[in-house]
Amino acid sequence: MIIKTANFIKSSAIYTQCPEMNMPEFAFIGRSNVGKSSLINAITNHKKLAKTSGTPGKTQLINHFLINEEWYLVDLPGYGFAKISKKMRAEWQIMIADYLYNRESLMNTFILIDSRIKPQKLDLDLIANYGENGLPFTLVFTKTDKLKDNILAKNIAAYKKTLLEDWEELPHIIITSSVDKRGTKELLDYIEAATPLFHKTSEEIKG
Repeated sequence: MIIKTANFIKSSAIYTQCPEMNMPEFAFIGRSNVGKSSLINAITNHKKLAKTSGTPGKTQLINHFLINEEWYLVDLPGYGFAKISKKMRAEWQIMIADYLYNRESLMNTFILIDSRIKPQKLDLDLIANYGENGLPFTLVFTKTDKLKDNILAKNIAAYKKTLLEDWEELPHIIITSSVDKRGTKELLDYIEAATPLFHKTSEEIKG
């Protein structure tokens, strides 16, 4: 897939404010400071599409970007950011959960994982939640350019081992880097392959 256009559409505080569900959506979520905005910018070849910051917790709303006039890239708030109130954290959780469970146009969520650190409870709990609720997702390891190949392989293997303690089968995994754009083609190829499924489902519902 070649990204020809990428435009910000709107930010929403609740899922009912999101754009009409007439196009497939692919959401990105991850712990604060996982490199989500940088990866989104790398995928879309747009340096400032998603706001990057050295301060975690920058994304606080559901952000919709229209890509190629064909599908929505959805930037969800990061989780695990300690410097916000418990009330705001709870509100974010409700906002995200409502979006995930009610957006029929949501085709997949890319759960971003920092490849440099060991499995974190927050990440594992989120992955388990997706599995328990039958939500489609892909694990996307980020910041892989910061590791030597042997260390990266060791870290990924350790993560897989941890997942297999609770999962019979591993979820789809993509290894990425926003710096050298490793894995961005694979990610876009996945989206390109999944997009027609939305239109097929929509036609079946209409029929």
